[in-house]
Amino acid sequence: MWRLVPPKLGRLSRSLKLAALGSLLVLMVLHSPSLLASWQRNELTDRRFLQLNKCPACFGTSWCRRFLNGQVVFEAWGRLRLLDFLNVKNVYFAQYGEPRESGRRRVVLKRLGSQRELAQLDQSICKRATGRPRCDLLQAMPRTEFARLNGDVRLLTPEAVEGWSDLVHCPSQRLLDRLVRRYAETKDSGSFLLRNLKDSERMQLLLTLAFNPEPLVLQIFPSDEGWPFAKYLGACGRMVAVNYVGEELWSYFNAPWEKRVDLAWQLMEIAEQLTNNDFEFALYLLDVSFDNFAVGPRDGKVIIVDAENVLVADKRLIRQNKPENWDVWYESKFDDCDKEACLSFSKEILCARSTVDHNYYAVCQNLLSRHATWRGTSGGLLHDPPSEIAKDGRLEALLDECANPKKRYGRFQAAKELREYLAQLSNNVR
Repeated sequence: MWRLVPPKLGRLSRSLKLAALGSLLVLMVLHSPSLLASWQRNELTDRRFLQLNKCPACFGTSWCRRFLNGQVVFEAWGRLRLLDFLNVKNVYFAQYGEPRESGRRRVVLKRLGSQRELAQLDQSICKRATGRPRCDLLQAMPRTEFARLNGDVRLLTPEAVEGWSDLVHCPSQRLLDRLVRRYAETKDSGSFLLRNLKDSERMQLLLTLAFNPEPLVLQIFPSDEGWPFAKYLGACGRMVAVNYVGEELWSYFNAPWEKRVDLAWQLMEIAEQLTNNDFEFALYLLDVSFDNFAVGPRDGKVIIVDAENVLVADKRLIRQNKPENWDVWYESKFDDCDKEACLSFSKEILCARSTVDHNYYAVCQNLLSRHATWRGTSGGLLHDPPSEIAKDGRLEALLDECANPKKRYGRFQAAKELREYLAQLSNNVR
């Protein structure tokens, strides 16, 4: 299976962007009255803008009071709806403040999909419920698979949701109990019993799980407990709020060598934590690029900011069920696909082996080594090392073996040695 990201657009693309920008300026002049109104109005208090009217075909309501009370406001250009056509991912930056607090903090707002993907979701719900592409979503949701667990259903079971998304490609009961217990879009969180949730809350949970499980990943593996993900704050309708971490990793591509070494060490530590932890859940990153990580401006900590494509395998369940070759170490296959941010993997194997090197492979190939390409660049985060390190050759050898091993099980050993070597270089020895 391939994850492909198209290469950087060339001169034609830049010309088209300039033309689009010129057209935008004309539109802004023609619509100056509405432009001024858009700038002055806080649309985050508008139920329709939040798509709260589409609930329970939404992501939750826990933050609605904050949105509707005007505690969340767009930053600068985010207020201009004319710019939405450039915001394909539907990600916004905003400021949030509590009434009794003097300052505000930056947050990130996500619709979890493009306008096209959200429209397709609506059509899918309507067609399943009524056979027509348009309908009243409030009336349609109880007639879809998202309502299959309504009523006196005790547990969310693997059979009900297996394969709905990467998060539940091979779910265990232990994972699903953890999900229900930590579900933040209910007042009765803390219990693994599904029947403690309202029917509307169950439908919201299942829809989020199927459409984009990122908010659920952040809730199951919260940053407060040391997991390397952005902190989930809440949702209102089809707008999810998470904390702002910092600039994306890409902005550090040409940072001083010492800084890049520290970031590389942290990335390898993240790969290790997600692969081997006391909870015995292996979290495999299926989409690894410079845009999916960010760096805190104060503590310099690397955090995953896009967790849509995370596959979770329960190592306890693997050892218990003992599928074929479960205890044979699995080495991910290196493929130079000549594209940006691509990975080769088998979800079925990730779900069936107790020892897997996928996360080391993903970080080394797509972020650190000379094989990493992004936005037309190559060489990876550790490009152009100081002359003494380049002459020594150890770093290049470890990166090459981690990305494209020549020895059997070579990546496992190279990843371990690379973590230790980067710790020495960055004085992060523990």
